[in-house]
Amino acid sequence: MKHSMFIALVFSFVAGPAALADDAARWEAENPVKPLPKPPLGIDSSFDELKVPPTPERVRLGRWLFFDKRLSADGSVSCATCHRPEYAFSEPTPVSEGIKGQKGTRKAPSFLNQAWTIYPNFFWDGRAGSLEEQALGPIENPIEMGNTHHAMISTLQGLTGYHKYFDEAFGTPEVTKERVAQAIADYERTRMSGNSAYDKWQEARFADDYKPTDETKLIEKGFELFNGKAQCNQCHLGQNFTDSLFHNLGIGWNAEKNELADIGRFKISNKEEDKGAFKTPGLRDVSKHAPYMHDGSVKTLRETVEHYNKGGNANPWLSPKIKKLELTDDEIDAIVAFMKSLDGEGYMDRAPEHYPE
Repeated sequence: MKHSMFIALVFSFVAGPAALADDAARWEAENPVKPLPKPPLGIDSSFDELKVPPTPERVRLGRWLFFDKRLSADGSVSCATCHRPEYAFSEPTPVSEGIKGQKGTRKAPSFLNQAWTIYPNFFWDGRAGSLEEQALGPIENPIEMGNTHHAMISTLQGLTGYHKYFDEAFGTPEVTKERVAQAIADYERTRMSGNSAYDKWQEARFADDYKPTDETKLIEKGFELFNGKAQCNQCHLGQNFTDSLFHNLGIGWNAEKNELADIGRFKISNKEEDKGAFKTPGLRDVSKHAPYMHDGSVKTLRETVEHYNKGGNANPWLSPKIKKLELTDDEIDAIVAFMKSLDGEGYMDRAPEHYPE
């Protein structure tokens, strides 16, 4: 009996490290360290501009953590549950659904190209000032991932396979909430969209040999309306088509009750003018973000433009930038076609099949 136990212990000692090495090889084959991607056509920014640029090792770790459901309280939800790659890291539902089937009151916005923003405002109400803060918020939210930061750290500490990758990313194997947040945020920074039909048209249209096609003529018409009669560029501006600020469009206003379903930015700023105001979403890959608005209450892009065309929903805090536009049906069609031309490439991903254990 003692001899058998001795043999078993020897086998465990010899096979254990070998098995761990095999596991690590499998994990790393599915999620290798890669050079940082170059920003695609249309994104005139660089990671070098950032105060703390991402590193390949942190991005690799962050990719695992972003898709790993074990960061949630019951192991059923990950960041990717709501921020789905196939929907440009947004979701196809009006509002997000977290652990135990609980539903929130807002839709998960896309974070494409959020390495560079005009103002550091994250979430619909701007309650986070960085991608790192944004990454930690849903983990502790009782409706979303429902975990405490302490419990999440304890889980990751128990998954010893992760220790090597925290060491590679940060210099020691220590697991902290700040390191988790930075790794996830760095992965998110690499999710970039560009090289769209719009970007290609912008690059080509000033060339001597440029010849417009039916497609580019429609893009050009929509672009001119977007920046002219429709006045969309008052808020949707820059390479990501957002001012990163907050505006009341009348979404969620109940005229009979004389109240807003969601007070939005006001809860953070406590400024009267911010009641019912929400962050301007970027328009990169916007065709994949339906339904629209912070509460997913507008089904299509066309309905979205029609909402602006009618002047939003009147309420005491309606943004002064929202006015009736008197767009024709053909003009609305052209604006929608322009927005669809913002569908790009470079951000797609899928969940790894295996994770460090």
